[in-house]
Amino acid sequence: MATSADLIHFFGIRHHGPGCARSLLQALEALQPDCLLVEGPPEGESLLPMLQSAELRPPVAMLVYMQDTPSQAAFYPFAEFSPEWQALQWASRNSVVTRFIDLPQTHAMAIELARREALKLAADAEDDAAQAGELAVEESPEDTALEDAGAEDASDAEAESIDAEVAAELPVEIHRDPLDWLAQAAGFEDGETWWNRLVEERGDSESLFESINEAMTAVRSELAKDGEHWRGEAYVQREALREAHMRQCIREATKAGYQRIAVVCGAWHVPALQQSVTAKADAALLKGLPKAKVQATWAPWTYRNLASRSGYGAGITSPGWYEHLWRCYRADIESNRAVAQDGKALVAIKYGANGGVTPAIRRTAGWLTRVAHLLREKDLDCSSAHIIEATRLAESLAALRGQSTPGLEEINESIVTVICMGETAPLQLIEDELTVGHVLGGVPADVPQVPLQRDMEQQQKSLRMKPEAASKLLALDLRKDIDLARSHFLHRLRLLGIDWGTRAADAQRNRGTFRESWQLQWEPELAVRIIEASVHGATVAQAATAKLRASLKLDTALPEIAQAIDDALLANLPQLVEALIEPLAERAATTGDVAQLLQALPPLANVYRYGSVRQTDTALLATVIDSLIVRASIGLPVACMAMDDDAAAAMKAKVLAAHDALRLRGTDGKAQEAVDAWRAALRSLAMGDAAAALLRGMA
Repeated sequence: MATSADLIHFFGIRHHGPGCARSLLQALEALQPDCLLVEGPPEGESLLPMLQSAELRPPVAMLVYMQDTPSQAAFYPFAEFSPEWQALQWASRNSVVTRFIDLPQTHAMAIELARREALKLAADAEDDAAQAGELAVEESPEDTALEDAGAEDASDAEAESIDAEVAAELPVEIHRDPLDWLAQAAGFEDGETWWNRLVEERGDSESLFESINEAMTAVRSELAKDGEHWRGEAYVQREALREAHMRQCIREATKAGYQRIAVVCGAWHVPALQQSVTAKADAALLKGLPKAKVQATWAPWTYRNLASRSGYGAGITSPGWYEHLWRCYRADIESNRAVAQDGKALVAIKYGANGGVTPAIRRTAGWLTRVAHLLREKDLDCSSAHIIEATRLAESLAALRGQSTPGLEEINESIVTVICMGETAPLQLIEDELTVGHVLGGVPADVPQVPLQRDMEQQQKSLRMKPEAASKLLALDLRKDIDLARSHFLHRLRLLGIDWGTRAADAQRNRGTFRESWQLQWEPELAVRIIEASVHGATVAQAATAKLRASLKLDTALPEIAQAIDDALLANLPQLVEALIEPLAERAATTGDVAQLLQALPPLANVYRYGSVRQTDTALLATVIDSLIVRASIGLPVACMAMDDDAAAAMKAKVLAAHDALRLRGTDGKAQEAVDAWRAALRSLAMGDAAAALLRGMA
C-alpha cells in the first residue's frame, strides 16, 4: 500500500518564474498526476472551463470581490510564464482533476473586513480620548498638529501602519527578505538576483524542487527560532489559516483515492504543508470562520502591474524579459523534440538545434535584436555589428562571473558599453518598453460580468476605443460625431470614478474650442471600479446620472450644484442638467454669500456658452445666470470690506473668474442689465476706501 509521501508530490515555485514553469512542465510530464492542487482561490474553480478559450490571453487575473462591498477585492494574476498558469493549462489539456486549495476568499475577506473595522473603532476611540484630554490639558498648537497627523495616518494606512509599527520595534536585520540570507551566503547582493540566477535564468533541473524545498525549510526553521515575524501578528495568523486549509485540501484529495497528487504552491509554503500537523488541529483552527458573499471573474492584467515597482507583493522586476526567457525555453524544447525524432538528439544537445548556435546565444541575440528594433524606431543608432559585439561581450561577462549563460545584468552592461557608448539614459527606454513592457491580456466575451461592464465594453467597441496598457494621447475634434460621443463617454466614466482617461494638461486652455485632449491608460484595478459603480445603474449613462444626483444633498453649496451642472453637460446628461437648474435657482435666490455666488458663475457660464458646441439646450440657464450676477453685484462692495491680505487675495481670484465668466454670457437682451449692475459694483469698489488696496486696484 502506497504511503501519503508516495502519493503527494510538492512543487514549490515562484509565482511568476519562467525557469520554475519549465521545470514544472517537465515534472508533470514525467509524473502524470491524476490530481492537481494549486495555490489559488476555490471560488475560481468555476472559471477553469474557460482555460482553453482562445480569447483568454495572459496576462489575466482571477478577480474575487465581495458582492456587498466590491472595493474589498483580491486579484490572482497569471502570466504566460507563470508556473501555475502552465500547470493549469497542462491539466486542462490532459483532463486532470484540478482544485484550488488556498483559504477561500469568502473567509479571507470577511476576516480582513472585520480587522479593518476593529482598527477603525480603535482609531476612533483614540481620537475621542485625545479630544477629551484636550479639554483637561492646555496644549501648544505644535503638539496638537503632531497628534492630529498621527491619528490621520493611522486611519488611512490601517493594517499597513500597524505592520510598520511592529517592524519598527524589531531588529533592523529582520526587516528583510529571508532569501537575502541565502543570497549573501552564496555571494549575491540580494535574494532577487540569487533566485533569478539559480532558478529562472538557468532553466530546468531534475532536482530543482527538492533543492527549493530544502532551502525554504532551512530559512523557515531559522525564522522560527526568533519567535517573531517581521510582518506582524496579523500576517502570521493569516498564513496559519491558509496553510491549515491547504493541508486539509491535500487530506481530502488523498481520501478521494487519487494516486499521484501534484501540489503546486509558493515555495515558502512547502515546509508547512509537509509538517506533521493533525487534521484535528487544522480543523480546530479553521472552525467558526466568518463568511462573506463573494463573486469571481476573469479580468485583463498588464505586465506593468506584474512588476514589483507597481507595489504587487509577488511582483517581479522584469516581466518582459521573463516572457522572452519562457518563449526561448519553449522553442528549445520544440526544437530538441523535432531533432530527436530524426535520430539526432545527441547532436542537438551538444551543439544546439540550429547548426552550432547554442540556446544561450539565441536567447541573448534574440533579446538584443528586439533592443535594436526599439532603438531604431526611436531614431537611435544600432547596427548589426552592434548586436554581434554586444552578444560577445555579454557571453564574456557571464564567463568571467562564473555564469553558464548571460543574464539580464550582463546584457544591459553590454548594451551600455557597445551600443550606447557609455550612456545609461537609453536603458530607461529599454526598461519601460521591453524589460517591463506594455502588454495587456484579454478575456472571453462570455466571462461573468456585471451589466455595467458589458455596456462599457460595447461602447468601447462601437467608439473604436481599445483599452491599452501603454499611455496614449487621444485628441478629439468635437465637431465630429464620433469624437463628441467619445468625449461624452470619457466624461461619464470620470463621474463614476473610472479614470481610464484623464484630461490632458491643455484641457482647460482648449475648453473654449472644438478640441479636447485625453490621456488614456488602462489599469487592471479599473475592473474593481466598474463593479463598484454598477450599484448606480446598468449602463454608463444611467450610472453616471444616478451617482451625480446622489452626490447632491439638500445642504449642498451653490458652487457644487453649478459644477454638477457643468459635469452633466460635459457627460451629455441633458435631463440631469434641466433637473438641477430648478434647485440652483432656488438656492441662488436665498443665499446671501457673495463668495458662493461668484464661484457658481464660471461653471454655469461654461454650460451656457459651450452648450451649443456639445449640442445641449442651455437657454434655461440664462435667467439663473443673470440673477446670480445681479445678486453678486449688490453684495460685492460690502463683502470686500475689512479683509486681511490672504482673504483679499482669495476674493480677488473669485472676482476675476466671475468677470471672465461674464464674457461668455454675452451682452444681448437682459444680459446687458446684469452686466451694467456688475460694472456699477466694480466702480463702487474702485472708488471707495473700505476695501483692501489689492481689491480696489483690481476693480
